[in-house]
Amino acid sequence: MTAIDTFRQETREWLETNCPASMREPVRSFEDYYMGGRNPEIAHPDQKSWCDRMAERGWTVPHWPKAYGGGGLAGEELRVLREEMARINARKPLDSFGISMLGPALLQFGTEEQKREHLPPICRGEIRWCQGYSEPGAGSDLASLQTRAEDQGDHYLINGQKVWTSYADKADWIFCLVRTDNSGPKHEGISFLLFDMDQPGVTTRPIRLISGASPFCETFFDDARAEKRNLVGEVGKGWTIAKYLLTHEREMISGFGAATGRPLGEQALEFIGADSDGRLASSSLRQAIAQYQLDAHCFARTMARAGDEVKAGQGLGAASSMFKYYGTELNKRRNELNLAVGGEPALGWDGDVYHGGQTARAWLRSKGNSIEGGTSEVQLNIVAKRVLGLPDA
Repeated sequence: MTAIDTFRQETREWLETNCPASMREPVRSFEDYYMGGRNPEIAHPDQKSWCDRMAERGWTVPHWPKAYGGGGLAGEELRVLREEMARINARKPLDSFGISMLGPALLQFGTEEQKREHLPPICRGEIRWCQGYSEPGAGSDLASLQTRAEDQGDHYLINGQKVWTSYADKADWIFCLVRTDNSGPKHEGISFLLFDMDQPGVTTRPIRLISGASPFCETFFDDARAEKRNLVGEVGKGWTIAKYLLTHEREMISGFGAATGRPLGEQALEFIGADSDGRLASSSLRQAIAQYQLDAHCFARTMARAGDEVKAGQGLGAASSMFKYYGTELNKRRNELNLAVGGEPALGWDGDVYHGGQTARAWLRSKGNSIEGGTSEVQLNIVAKRVLGLPDA
């Protein structure tokens, strides 16, 4: 038996023993995702125990170095772990902005002290992070941000406002872009700071969306404190870090386009019924779902290949904009098809209607994918310029 065969056998046995049955069911709602934090939202007690067991092995973030709480897996071992989790339909034990965005930035730009302080709590799900980027006057034109950081010797005082701060009302810490210098071009003089949200001078206000949910917040800073040791990179050079992190954010958002849970075709067959040949009774809907599932499968394979290339040392770069745009469109297509499958009952909002009203809410929420992480128009401009090499108009 080869080493990788032994690893597969041990991994399979460990997962069979330690993954609770409740964590082997498809993700059906947002509450099924475990985000961790000082005061975690727990919909099922097995969510935290599953996270804790995986964190002990470093498998919440299996590809990060062991020194920072990860599993140190690469190549074949990482692939085997993913395959064995998929075999039993095991859910990811932890989802967080710390894993998908801040962690990669710290691994690339952080000091050794910063990595050892912040990465292990991310892996264990102990600290939940939010992202302080957009402002009322600095959305797609992010470099126009005006939130200020005033040098106070051993710390900075932060004053200003951020908007569309996802889960700021639930986060423990924030990674935040601030202006430390106004004297040069707007892309310069921006710094990348980390600081605690649980302090005087930080206020959050949820923004109610048309879907009824409030994942976004307005965030206000009034002499909030950030320690100098939590400045990532050089003063005034945060734009480079910001752009690097955005590639990971866009990759994360593009993942919304990947099909998860029960196949849409199976759901449609159950709700609409079959024709005399056992196929979905609606031929037009059958064709649309088949095309979506084919596109989603190809997209997932392409994303997996790109992920392997990144882990092999090849940067994703501007291709993240291509993935973000396509993943956004796929997610919107899936939600449109969910409405088509459910028909009129799918438009229900509350109570005992098709999927408890979640279909209409998810459809409305999916429209925001075209804005968050950089608008679709911005992504297409990046693809045109940096991927296709087209000249400026």
